[in-house]
Amino acid sequence: MTARDRPEVSVTLLDTDGVRLTIDDAIATVTLTNPAKRNAQTPALWRALARVGQLLPGDVRVVVLRGEGKSFSAGLDRQAFTPDGFDGEPSFIALGRGPEAERDATIAEYQEAFTWWRRNDIVTIAAVQGHAIGAGFQLALACDLRVCAQDAQFAMRETSLGLVPDLTGTQPLVSLVGYARALEICATGRFVHADEAERTGLANLVVPAAELDAATQDLAAALLAAPRDAVIETKALLRSALGRTLDEQRAAERAAQGRRLQDLAGLAE
Repeated sequence: MTARDRPEVSVTLLDTDGVRLTIDDAIATVTLTNPAKRNAQTPALWRALARVGQLLPGDVRVVVLRGEGKSFSAGLDRQAFTPDGFDGEPSFIALGRGPEAERDATIAEYQEAFTWWRRNDIVTIAAVQGHAIGAGFQLALACDLRVCAQDAQFAMRETSLGLVPDLTGTQPLVSLVGYARALEICATGRFVHADEAERTGLANLVVPAAELDAATQDLAAALLAAPRDAVIETKALLRSALGRTLDEQRAAERAAQGRRLQDLAGLAE
């Protein structure tokens, strides 16, 4: 039975500030729920996303991130650049004029919404359709895997606005496409379409828009097939591989395999 054949029995744990979290057994779905604004992002949405990471039940193994409507996320809501900003929030202009320590702490808080997706105990999938611009691009990059509709368009527009990508997107972008292409994408702000995303490694899979949800569900189900601890250990090895020497990675592989063999021996008793 594929994921698309299973009956839906889901529980909603959060539905606020443009973010909804639902749980269906070992799969969590995080949905951006403001299609009228193409799921534009705000500080309130970022706090809700950070809260999602805190609310995930321990038996969740796969997290799917999706956006309602025609676009995954068109990026930062431009109201952030107005003098008044959002009600109850510091505007970006006020941040720029404020103390450095306060500015640093505020940006660090925003980054929390983009950080927990990399945890070793879960595998995260972004299902991307339409526009994934700026903060939307970085949110897709925060996930381990990306399934894209044929109409998906990525762009990093921060540099065009006189800013930098500061929501944890620079490291995965370089890791996926290399320094030179990452620099060109960021400095020009151009669109990366689905075919290029698949060719360069930004997208794991590209499908017709009508098949996006089903393809994402099938990938999520496939990720659940292997024993959880083996997937956790493998993700940890792969995520740290580029930061280690070969000898360090060999040692890490031996230690991880030793733990797996101990578990298997215990199961055989």
